[in-house]
Amino acid sequence: MQSVKIGILGLGTVGAGTAEVLTRNASEITRRCGQSVLVTMASVRDTSKPRSCDCTAFTLTQDPYEVVSSDDVDIVVELIGGYDLAKDLVLKAIENGKHVVTANKALIAVYGNEIFTAAEEQGVSVAYEAAVAGGISIIKNIREGFAGNKIEMLAGIINGTGNFILTEMRDKGRTFEDVLVEAQELGYAEADPTFDVEGTDAAHKLTILAAIAFGTPLQFDDVYTEGISNLDLMDVRYAQELGYRIKHLGIAKKTESGLELRVHPTLIPEKRLLANVNGVMNAVLVKGDAVGNTLHYGAGAGAEPTASAVVADIVDVTRTLGVAAQYKVPALAFQRDSIKSLPTKSAAEFDCAYYLRIEVEDVAGVMSQLSAEFAEQNISIEGITQKEPAKDQDTVSVIFITQKTIEGAVDRVIDRLESLDIVRGSVVKIRVEHLN
Repeated sequence: MQSVKIGILGLGTVGAGTAEVLTRNASEITRRCGQSVLVTMASVRDTSKPRSCDCTAFTLTQDPYEVVSSDDVDIVVELIGGYDLAKDLVLKAIENGKHVVTANKALIAVYGNEIFTAAEEQGVSVAYEAAVAGGISIIKNIREGFAGNKIEMLAGIINGTGNFILTEMRDKGRTFEDVLVEAQELGYAEADPTFDVEGTDAAHKLTILAAIAFGTPLQFDDVYTEGISNLDLMDVRYAQELGYRIKHLGIAKKTESGLELRVHPTLIPEKRLLANVNGVMNAVLVKGDAVGNTLHYGAGAGAEPTASAVVADIVDVTRTLGVAAQYKVPALAFQRDSIKSLPTKSAAEFDCAYYLRIEVEDVAGVMSQLSAEFAEQNISIEGITQKEPAKDQDTVSVIFITQKTIEGAVDRVIDRLESLDIVRGSVVKIRVEHLN
């Protein structure tokens, strides 16, 4: 029986998990592919370092270029992460006529257009299911399962670190800084957690999902990105009292005036399924014109959940070896000559509801002054809540939930509110999505 030969770049958590799954489930994979799939080479930084997988059946090298140039490798699996080296290795593998499987969302989001063009010209495949939400298979679901739909919107919890932090803040009343330390100790967050907590990781993933949902090029630079590091525990508590939960969402919407691509903290009604995705789990809500709302839930990270997606891609590539490019599923779901750029909205053009927390002097006439500013901008109010003043404090928190409106109008109201003598400090603004 003919074998397909795999070269892995990086034997860290996901790389070792991939080698383990390929070995453990070899007979099942062979039954699915019609041929065996064998790891023949892997590159690591230090060949003397102990590994969590059995490396005796394949060659280890400290030179990743040896893997992408080897005649003993048919499919290169890139699991080193990052931008520059990964890009160079992937393009070299493509140049050498090798198929590529990658879990590198940053690479695809930033350089995917260039990589897919090179792969098409060379007649090879680039698969990247593991780049978004690990074990959920959301890319395959959107790209293939919903091929008969016009996708209208998607919203996802696509970073497990941020979701873990927000869950702990809500359930245990812990501060962001406190939970972040634990997330790092548990291995959920890196020593430098910036990509996770400031939204960059989620923006990479949203870039990919939006492109395959709407038939546009990858456009990472157009994603509005806001993290959770400045989120106050007070707002997490107030949101829950009002029947909402705060989640860090990636949201993509296709509207008549362009795309909304945004990552930010969001209030969601607590009865929504997405509001009840907790801990490090991921979930993506996809709305299609034919299928309606669908929710895809599962582990978004970890050795074997991510390896599951990597191996699924290896199986897909193996099944289509020798198949002409025009008969394969396109990398970005749509035929390349039909992929079209669409304008993207600025934050001022976003259209949703808003939570505003205003710290005001505890004096008579406050509500009428605040409400007048909203009326001036024709913003309708869904609800108003005034909290009890804390002991020894001369200010109170007033919370407005608006109806759907344009964000530019909300920002004008905030500017006016912050200029009032009765308002102390900055107004807190968090977007609200009902996800109907």
